[in-house]
Amino acid sequence: MSLTILLSVCVVLGVMFEVRAQRQFRRRHRLGGTFSVLSGLVLFLIAACAGLIAVGLHGYQRLTLERPVARLSFHKTGERQFDLALTLADGTTANYPMRGDQWQLDARLLKWRAFASVIGFDSVYRVERIGGRYEKIEDEQSAPRTVYALFEESPLDLWDFMRKRQWPWIDAYYGTATFLPMADGADFDVTVTQSGLIARPANDAAQRVISGWR
Repeated sequence: MSLTILLSVCVVLGVMFEVRAQRQFRRRHRLGGTFSVLSGLVLFLIAACAGLIAVGLHGYQRLTLERPVARLSFHKTGERQFDLALTLADGTTANYPMRGDQWQLDARLLKWRAFASVIGFDSVYRVERIGGRYEKIEDEQSAPRTVYALFEESPLDLWDFMRKRQWPWIDAYYGTATFLPMADGADFDVTVTQSGLIARPANDAAQRVISGWR
């Protein structure tokens, strides 16, 4: 919303300056006209940057305090095999066959510094992938793996762009993940905070497997 407002205001003001410049040039006020033209161009440049940032943030969700990310429900279909019913916070649902002992959900976080936060830029996150993992390293190296992407590629990925550079208004941009055991009939809720993902059992079956997990 802040980016949309900034883009709109800059475009409107830029047009106003360009119209004013035309009037000043007609009246032979060259210095004032040149200043208006340059002011308009600066505003259009700011609007273009805001538009690029908005495109780069496509697929990310605003992050304020702790908020829900996903509900995961498991049904066992075989030895170390499960069917996962995944419901994301935006209502998107999907089913995935999973292999392994545990599930792992990955996300990206993009955090702004205090100044950017004050003017309305909230931290944002994007879920990246869901996959199965094995408890033993040797199984991770040799057993069948399952992993699924949970996002669509954007023409400009701001997180990928930012991580390759040092920007004064970005406080942190990093990946975060959480994992817990899979079990028949177990439901888990995943939330996200400024520190990363948090997974919690959502029913008795999940609580039991968590209690016995070492």
